[in-house]
Amino acid sequence: MNSFYSKDELAKLGLKSFGENVYISKKASLYNVKNISLDSNIRIDDFAILSGKITIGSFVHIGAGSLILAGENGIDIEDFVGISSGVKIYGSSDDYSGESLTNPMIPNEFKNLSTAKIHIQKHSLIGSTSIILPSSGGTNLGVSIGAFSLVMRPTKEFGIYFGIPAKRIAERNKKLLDLEKEFLAIYKNRKWGGVAHKTKIPLNSPKSKSIESKRLRYA
Repeated sequence: MNSFYSKDELAKLGLKSFGENVYISKKASLYNVKNISLDSNIRIDDFAILSGKITIGSFVHIGAGSLILAGENGIDIEDFVGISSGVKIYGSSDDYSGESLTNPMIPNEFKNLSTAKIHIQKHSLIGSTSIILPSSGGTNLGVSIGAFSLVMRPTKEFGIYFGIPAKRIAERNKKLLDLEKEFLAIYKNRKWGGVAHKTKIPLNSPKSKSIESKRLRYA
């Protein structure tokens, strides 16, 4: 039995939209699916939870046990994003000061919810067990977040962030932008599988040797 939904099964889920090569584990939980839009080449692993107005671009992986919980403003995840296992992305948060009541069982008029649009921009990489709070607004272009980090404030492009609260500790290499162009030029019209992809380029051709050398360098 396949552990991912087939295309026909995906169609029956009631998603707002989905593209090609979408791999969603049958052990993942999706709520308010009519508000979830998926592009192509996406993998969502076991025990991930997605709820609310969520838009996901292409070439995106959401690891096992991750939580993506959109507030009223939604969550947008752009292309080439990696979300590791156990990551939590929140579009809303209760008031912890004691000046209001809390939790989902309380009507909103008795709560002071903080809500925000969350934007996980292109080439973001979020390490295992990290938390993205509404106050951060998400992650900027090319940002990577180290494992076990708490992102409370806005980030700036191509930074490596780590810690509680997360701070910028280094600059991220922009080489990945060149690799993106090369990748899309090669694989534009090819199907990309959930784990690995087999090309039809002859094994001993100059192109195949170039691909292999780059794969070894950047693995």
